[in-house]
Amino acid sequence: MNEVNAQKLEFRFGGVGRIIPIITAAIIILFAAFHQSNVNGYVAAFFAAIIVGVLFAKDGKAYGEAIVYGLSKPMFGVIVLAVILAAVSGKLIAGSGLIQTLAYYVINAGFSGRMFVAALFIITCILAFSTGTSVGSYFVVIPILFPVGILAGIAPEYLIGAIVSGAAFGDNLGPISDTTIASSGTQKAELGRVVKSRTRYSIPAAIGALIMFLIFTKTGNNTDSLSVDMEIIPNFTSFGMLIIPVVIIILCLMRKHLITALSCGILSGIAVSLLTGIYSFDEILAFPGGFKVTGLFLDAILGTSGTVMMLIAVFALLGVMERSGLFEDVGRILIKHTGSARKAEGAIVLSVGILSMITGVISVAIVALGDIVREVGSKVGLDPYRRANLLDCTGCVFCFLAPWTVHCVIPAQLSLQFGEEYGVVPQEIPFVNFYSICMLFILIFSICTGYGRTYNIEETQSKSCE
Repeated sequence: MNEVNAQKLEFRFGGVGRIIPIITAAIIILFAAFHQSNVNGYVAAFFAAIIVGVLFAKDGKAYGEAIVYGLSKPMFGVIVLAVILAAVSGKLIAGSGLIQTLAYYVINAGFSGRMFVAALFIITCILAFSTGTSVGSYFVVIPILFPVGILAGIAPEYLIGAIVSGAAFGDNLGPISDTTIASSGTQKAELGRVVKSRTRYSIPAAIGALIMFLIFTKTGNNTDSLSVDMEIIPNFTSFGMLIIPVVIIILCLMRKHLITALSCGILSGIAVSLLTGIYSFDEILAFPGGFKVTGLFLDAILGTSGTVMMLIAVFALLGVMERSGLFEDVGRILIKHTGSARKAEGAIVLSVGILSMITGVISVAIVALGDIVREVGSKVGLDPYRRANLLDCTGCVFCFLAPWTVHCVIPAQLSLQFGEEYGVVPQEIPFVNFYSICMLFILIFSICTGYGRTYNIEETQSKSCE
């Protein structure tokens, strides 16, 4: 259906009825978190929210169309396919012996514990900054370095926290990140200067996160349970499987589509594994008869079912919320709470923060509120660079700290493929995402003190007048 002619979705009991689906999801999520549920608790929460929403929608047909609209978003297909393909590449790597070989050298070099986590954070920062994709960084880093960290005796949640923190940094500061492009574009600010001005926020947050990982990282008891693995002689042939992340990284740097990069990485990994004898074809995919299909290829795909189901429910609910006009109302709230620069900045952070948590996609929140932020910010004297930085930094706080977004669910799902005992549940990740936590304090400090409020103000004014 044409979006221009789309019918606005109305609910019984007005604004209260419209937020009941979100409240339903929140209640079940809290219940699941209290009982240490895995991703399946989130699946139940969001599907329950969709079903409950039917009771309050005035027009059942419009409600159904809103669900389909949410599932038709390009981002949905990209993330679902990326999750599945990343599981396949991770399975190829995990079964090749590469993890044990890398861990052997890491541990024998004494490079473990907090220093390993700090290095993991820095590596992910560099990768996410270079490729411009936080989600893509999870698919490259977690399948290889997460299990190495496990074998090195590091608590799983801190490994995931370091990776998510590094991804948040890259998403926040990377010049080719969609959030950087969206924040600069909506505020009509020059991209290069936006990146330069953003270092005032992102570099202190990164330094703070690095210090926190060095101080607070805990080690587990993984080395005892996996000591047998460490006695295995390193398999030098398995180094050939590094072709998978190398191909993915190179193609991402070449600005190829994430799905293309992941697919090419898998194909290169299969080719190398067959040529070197790491796998036989039957180990990858076999049809033994008796209505059976086996192999790591199919096992990896089926293992993503919980995460895929959750993404279906999240994007369906996102369509309902967008069609209900909730996003526009968030913008109206923003207008009502402005009068001074400080109040405007607080309203921007609050509005973008709420919307990024609801949508789970930072760029969607930035684009949805970009025009009104530019209008309101201009009236109180906020230059384009300050507005762009508030938009992006806020998204990289709240979206990364909401446990139902891809930045918590996907890392949690990827960690589970190495065993339930090493899996990290989504609700644990916000507490170890030290970059987003540090950025939250920097945002509060900058609003209260005015830190970073102006950036080359004379040049900015001349640019904005053109």
